[in-house]
Amino acid sequence: MTTPPLTVINLQQEAQGVESYRNSPLALVNDHVVRLSVMTEPFYWHYHPNSDEVFLVVEGTLCIDLDEETVEVAAGQLFAIPANTRHRTRPLGGRSVNLTFELAGIETIKC
Repeated sequence: MTTPPLTVINLQQEAQGVESYRNSPLALVNDHVVRLSVMTEPFYWHYHPNSDEVFLVVEGTLCIDLDEETVEVAAGQLFAIPANTRHRTRPLGGRSVNLTFELAGIETIKC
């Protein structure tokens, strides 16, 4: 469920007390969705044929495994993944919290 337009969203409050993996839509922006993701475990390898994906980390560090390298994205940093790029995400340590920006009708293909 997304928050109605013209509503302030408190990211710390939304992530507070979340102890297991959660990926929740927060807002729709044109044809894109903004999701709050609390990562407590690795997500499976996958790619998106119809959308780029952008991660903005707000707490902890998010590891993004690519075929040839792993990128560590810390709080306050942003990283974009082009469509059709195989990847998986996982927290460094016990938990990371990030915003994800992607096409609302994103297709996820498990590898």
